[in-house]
Amino acid sequence: MTKPALQSASTKLADTIARLALSKKSERTIELDVRELTSLTDYFLICSADTDIQVRAISEAVRRGTEHKPYRTEGAQQANWIILDYLDVVLHIFKTDQRNYYNLERLWADAPLKEYKDEPDKSFIESAD
Repeated sequence: MTKPALQSASTKLADTIARLALSKKSERTIELDVRELTSLTDYFLICSADTDIQVRAISEAVRRGTEHKPYRTEGAQQANWIILDYLDVVLHIFKTDQRNYYNLERLWADAPLKEYKDEPDKSFIESAD
C-alpha cells in the first residue's frame, strides 16, 4: 500500500500526534477532519484515558514528540480534559468519563472520522509457512 506523495503539513502533524498519543496507550484515538466545516482548525484529534496520570502522560508525550510547542494549552492542572492547540491541529485528551459526557464526536458528526489503532504494522510480520 502506498501513501500519497504529497501530504499537507497539518495532516502529517495530526498523524504524528495520534501516534504519540497511542504510544502512551490512549484509548479511542480518532481524527475529525473539520477543514470543510470550520476555519478554526483542520483537524480535531480526540483520545481518552482512565486516569489523570495517563492523561498527563499522553499530553507530555505529544508535547515532547512534536517539533513545535502548542500555541495554547488548557486543562493541564485538572487533567480531566487537556487541550493542546497547534493551530492546524487541536488535540483533546479526555479522562474517559469526561469524554463520554461531552461527546465531541457527536457535536462534529458531519466531519469525516479516522480511527487510529495501536497495532503493529502487519506488512512487517512474517508468516510461518
